[in-house]
Amino acid sequence: MRGSLPDPEDITALILAGGQGRRMGGRDKGLLPLGEGLLVDHVLAAVRPQVGGVLISANRNQDRYRALGYPVLIDSLDGYQGPLAGLLAGLENMHSDYLLTLPCDGPVVVTDLAQRLGNALLQSDAQIAAAHDGGRLQPLYALLHRQVLPELRTALRDGERKVERWVKRYRWTQVDFSDVPQQFANINTPDDYQRAAGSVLPAAGDGTAS
Repeated sequence: MRGSLPDPEDITALILAGGQGRRMGGRDKGLLPLGEGLLVDHVLAAVRPQVGGVLISANRNQDRYRALGYPVLIDSLDGYQGPLAGLLAGLENMHSDYLLTLPCDGPVVVTDLAQRLGNALLQSDAQIAAAHDGGRLQPLYALLHRQVLPELRTALRDGERKVERWVKRYRWTQVDFSDVPQQFANINTPDDYQRAAGSVLPAAGDGTAS
């Protein structure tokens, strides 16, 4: 796969919003208010110029996510099987060669995320390029080639649920993003939300959870 950078039009972004939000009291993190919109709105605004299309992986509140104007995918596996189930849905439904993955709870997305991952993937002749923050791998921020789909199906059937372990089954490369640590400032807990939003987490039952 060596060559020039992937054409942005040949990259589909998959925003992972399919979790249960346990550390957030069961709230749907992507739908939490943040600034002038929702948390997922910030991710969409930042990633949309970098890719040819966007998909959203969501296992609840699908109508609210569809109202944002993008296709919404539901896991084909029952019971909240984790991000790998979302990746499966994305790879099965995209019409491009590359899938850019990122979580819904990271409101900061650098403007060259897709470019840096794509450059590393092609220069390394890899199937997956995953971000590294300088201290640890961040495998949910990754660029995947569609070639990984068959083995992902096999891995899920065999019970694999750990994204980092799954990534290492392939020709993969890690990409240094230690210069932009804000890229990985995800909102996982009520304290994280209060720091980011400057306000108390909305009460459960306000529409941010199913």
